[in-house]
Amino acid sequence: MAYPLKKSKRFDARPVMNVTPLVDVVLVLLIIFMVVIPALEDSLNIEVPGISNVDDYEKSKVEPFVLSLTKDGEFFLDETAVPPERLQQALAQAVRRAPGRRLVLRADRKVLYSEVRKSYQVAQKVGFPGVSLRVNRRKSENDSTPGASRASDAVRPVAQLIR
Repeated sequence: MAYPLKKSKRFDARPVMNVTPLVDVVLVLLIIFMVVIPALEDSLNIEVPGISNVDDYEKSKVEPFVLSLTKDGEFFLDETAVPPERLQQALAQAVRRAPGRRLVLRADRKVLYSEVRKSYQVAQKVGFPGVSLRVNRRKSENDSTPGASRASDAVRPVAQLIR
């Protein structure tokens, strides 16, 4: 039996792509990236103390180095862990690499003031052109507590000293 070679216009097959699985995969990837990227940016969990009168932020042409001090006493210079005994060497190398860059010191609010002051002195001694302390704006004025005497400053956390 022979089939006719003539094509029928009624039964032409048209390919249709099902895009539902593609859309599902794209949405899952979008959600994953929305969750993972902010977590990567905030790799160090440091709760900085707040103050009432914060200086206006001025964007500079050169980003400063950031020296972070965690509540566990660990130092990080721009996301790189630095042992406390090598802090002065690491800061000196940073100044030699970029002599014009400033340093921002940020410490967890539970770190003792004496430890923050030691780090500040090391940074000044190394020769940074400027050393700043990073703080947050206090949310309400009711959070303030009276300051302590200078003799007890060494045993009080940073957050209590700034208030």
